[in-house]
Amino acid sequence: MTATAPGDQTTPKRRQLLAQLGAPLRHFISTEAGSAGLLLAATVVALVWANSPLSDSYESLWHTRLSISLGDWTIDMDLRHWLDEGLMALFFFVIGMEVRREWSIGELKDRTRVTVPVIAGIGGMVLPALIYLALIHFSGAVSGSAHGWGIVIATDTAFMLGALAIVGPACPTQLRVFLLTLSIVDDIAAISVIGIVYSESLDVVALLVALACLAGIGLLGSTRIWRGSAYCALGAGLWIATVVSGLHPTLAGMAAGLLITAYTPRREQVEQAASQARAFRQSPLPQLARDTKLSIERSVSPNERLQTLLHPWTSYAIVPLFALANAGVDMRAGALGDALSSPITWGVVAGLVLGKTLGIATGALGAVRMRLGTLPQGVGEGQVVGGAALSGIGFTVSLLIVGLAFSDAQQQEEARIGVLLAAVLAVGAGWLAFKLAALLRGEVSAGLPRELSPPVDAARDHVRGPLDAPLTLVEYADFECPFCGRATGMVRELRRRFGDDLRYVLRHLPLIDVHPHAELAAQAMEEAAVQGRFWELHDKLFDHQDELEFEDLLGYAGKIGIDVEELARALQDGRHLARVRKDVASAEASGARGTPTFFVGGQRHVGPYDAETLARELEESRRR
Repeated sequence: MTATAPGDQTTPKRRQLLAQLGAPLRHFISTEAGSAGLLLAATVVALVWANSPLSDSYESLWHTRLSISLGDWTIDMDLRHWLDEGLMALFFFVIGMEVRREWSIGELKDRTRVTVPVIAGIGGMVLPALIYLALIHFSGAVSGSAHGWGIVIATDTAFMLGALAIVGPACPTQLRVFLLTLSIVDDIAAISVIGIVYSESLDVVALLVALACLAGIGLLGSTRIWRGSAYCALGAGLWIATVVSGLHPTLAGMAAGLLITAYTPRREQVEQAASQARAFRQSPLPQLARDTKLSIERSVSPNERLQTLLHPWTSYAIVPLFALANAGVDMRAGALGDALSSPITWGVVAGLVLGKTLGIATGALGAVRMRLGTLPQGVGEGQVVGGAALSGIGFTVSLLIVGLAFSDAQQQEEARIGVLLAAVLAVGAGWLAFKLAALLRGEVSAGLPRELSPPVDAARDHVRGPLDAPLTLVEYADFECPFCGRATGMVRELRRRFGDDLRYVLRHLPLIDVHPHAELAAQAMEEAAVQGRFWELHDKLFDHQDELEFEDLLGYAGKIGIDVEELARALQDGRHLARVRKDVASAEASGARGTPTFFVGGQRHVGPYDAETLARELEESRRR
């Protein structure tokens, strides 16, 4: 099933309208949010371990030395630094690749959607830093305390998305994308601060070698060289040169990720890969196997291939290991009491919790008031405040900066306790903000929007019946949803009853988390619309809801006179995905959470959707 009957508010609270997003971004968000549980578990284990009778083993483990030597050349660091400067560089390499992918071919390709979150992100960095510095200044803290201002500028993406899934509103897809864009701004700024402010004295020769490696990575992207081994070799050289240069390697990781090219698959390359696969199927020879593998790899951008390989490792292994190594603060022997009386601790807490909330909310809502941009569809101002509060979970990057900002062990402990305390308070503040937004502004599932947004547009929507009919029935449908299939009979009855007085409009709401073929079917419908066969294919797909594979869609199209080759190309290159996702975004903005959901005269119908009930509501809309 989809969710529940239309208008039924018992729809599972955590269903996400993920069809608004591209598949790579859906995977990125789900992986980040999914890793939050491991991150939390690692944090708890670190705290318990560091405060147990085995606390000595915790410190001795992470201070174990590990060296790599080649002749006279040696890199010698303890395990904690290998994590902080080695594996975390890989983590930010993946973040950089995601930024590049979204900027080139993803959600951020539409630059108009970037303005508000970027302004909010800047506010969410500047104000926390100012609050921290002001508190340190007026408290008369010890010398060097002000050096920790960088701790409060970052947001932990995984923890923030995980917390949003728990305390946030139902179906916050657009809110998640908005907050993800914010965290991207934070990450870029935080890594820049690490590289510029917290790096040691620079070795010019090593720095030039690092820049040469970055230039090589950029050259590989511009010439579309696709072999992963070339990127790995240059990446390893870049990391080594950055370590020797004195810059923090996470900066190099982010910069390299931004240079990994991302592009949509070219049709000729996909067709060549398919041809190679057919040739291998006919003659399974070793050389053909190699050629087929290389042809398939060539059709997918290095960015997406490397992300697919590395992202699960960074999210499910590297970041939890980082938390295990850095979150273990020994709070015994009065350490907690000392921290709670320390300006550093409260500077971190105030910067992250208060500064992030005020900075992001003021930046976002101020940008909207100044008409510099708009909030995403379905995202309310109260939800922006809630998301801003959750952005006060600094954790990963904040803990990374703690070790760079302070050399004194006590200051490090005070700052770490501040980061942990801020994470707890930020979740509480976010929960409170979302509850108040629900109570005072109706920005929750129980107070979903009732008005159709945007209204029916005959030039854009798919309309059955006279365009100027006095009565309008809009349905958000999923072609794999059995309840939508049953509703077609009810719609036919209403059309017979009202005749030319009724126009019926269908919009797409593929629930891809439960119906894996629905999005592809919706794309096929859009190509059918281009070829003037929308309603013919509509009826055919609802007659065969359990058979909606790629080949099935082509077969149905051929039977009703659709150009099958053109349809195949449209499905392969995803030319109608944006159109489908606009419908899904309008569903979220209109309060549609399950399928089928009906709107009568522009108002969302709540309750049973049998013919008699909807007929009465249509007559009522005529009187209105």
